[in-house]
Amino acid sequence: MRRRQFLGGLGSAAIAWAPAARAQGERIRTIGLLVAGTADDPEYKARTGAFLQALEQSGWIDGRNARIDIRWATTNADALRKHAAELAALAPDVILSATGTTTTAPLLEATRTVPTVFVLLIDPVGGGFVASLARPGGNATGFLMFEYGLSGKWLELLKQIAPDVTRVAVLRDSTIASGIGQFGAIQSAAPSLGVEAVPINLRDAAEIERDITAFARLPNGGMVVTAAPRTLLHRDLILALVAKHRLPAVYSSRPWAASGGLISYGPDIIDQFRRAAGYVDRVLKGEKPADLPVQAPTKFELVVNLRTAKALSLELPTSLIASADEVIE
Repeated sequence: MRRRQFLGGLGSAAIAWAPAARAQGERIRTIGLLVAGTADDPEYKARTGAFLQALEQSGWIDGRNARIDIRWATTNADALRKHAAELAALAPDVILSATGTTTTAPLLEATRTVPTVFVLLIDPVGGGFVASLARPGGNATGFLMFEYGLSGKWLELLKQIAPDVTRVAVLRDSTIASGIGQFGAIQSAAPSLGVEAVPINLRDAAEIERDITAFARLPNGGMVVTAAPRTLLHRDLILALVAKHRLPAVYSSRPWAASGGLISYGPDIIDQFRRAAGYVDRVLKGEKPADLPVQAPTKFELVVNLRTAKALSLELPTSLIASADEVIE
C-alpha cells in the first residue's frame, strides 16, 4: 500500500560534451554533473533523471540551449579528484555536485570560481564549503540533506520497533566528516536508550561482511545504516547480510526500504534534485551562489516494509504504521 507515489524520474546515461543545435540567437549554456555512483545504478539514474527533467521544465534542453556532461566516478577518491579537475578545467556555467561531501570536497579543491550547486550535504559550514547557510559567500550553495540530530531519530525508531536491542552496529563512512558526525550523534543518543553503538566502517566489501558477521554472533543486535555514497555502493551486500543474520535495521532513505530494508526515515532525495535544478536555473540566469542561501529539506519520508517485518517476526507498532508515508506490503 503506497501512501504517496514515489517519482523515480527519468533514467539518464552519461552525456558527453557534444555539438548541439544552436537555437536562433541563443547561447548554449554548459552544465556539469559529478556523481559518486555508477551510471547503471537505478537510484542514481532516478536522481539525475529528476534533475534533468526539472531543468527541461525550466527551459534548459540538452542539445538545444544546454550541453550537459555527467561524470560518474563511483566513490574512488582518485577518480573523484580526476573528474572534478576535468570538469573545472572545462569552465562550465555551473556544476551540480550530486553526492554530498564526497563530490563537493574535490570540486571545491579544483575550483573556487565555477558556480557549484550541491545536494545531500550534511554540514557545509563545518566542512568549510560555505561561510554560512544564509550567506554562503563563495562559489557554492545548495541543499542540506539533514541536520546531524536526525541520526538520533534512527536509533529511536530502532528501539521502537525492536525494544530488546541493546547493541547497534552503525555503518558509517569514516573518511568523510558527515560519516563521523552521524556516528557521533548516534553515540550521544545511545546511553539514554540503553544501547551500545558499535561503528562499522565501509572501506570495502570484505571488511563489511567480516565486521557484520562478527557483530551478529552476539544476541540483541540491531543496525543503523547512515547516509553515505559508500553505503549505496554496497547496498545489495548490506541488505543480504542484514537478512542473513536477521538484524532489525533502520536506513536513511526510501530506496533501502523499497529494496527490502525494514524501515527508512529521511529526506525526499528526488525532491532535492528537482530543487537543485531550480538553483541551477537561477545561476544560469545570472544569480551568484554566494547570494543564494543553503536550503534545508522540506519533505521527509517514513517508509515501512511489512514483508521484511514479517520475515523477521517483528510486530510493528500500529501507531508507527499509521504515521508512515508509505507501507510496503
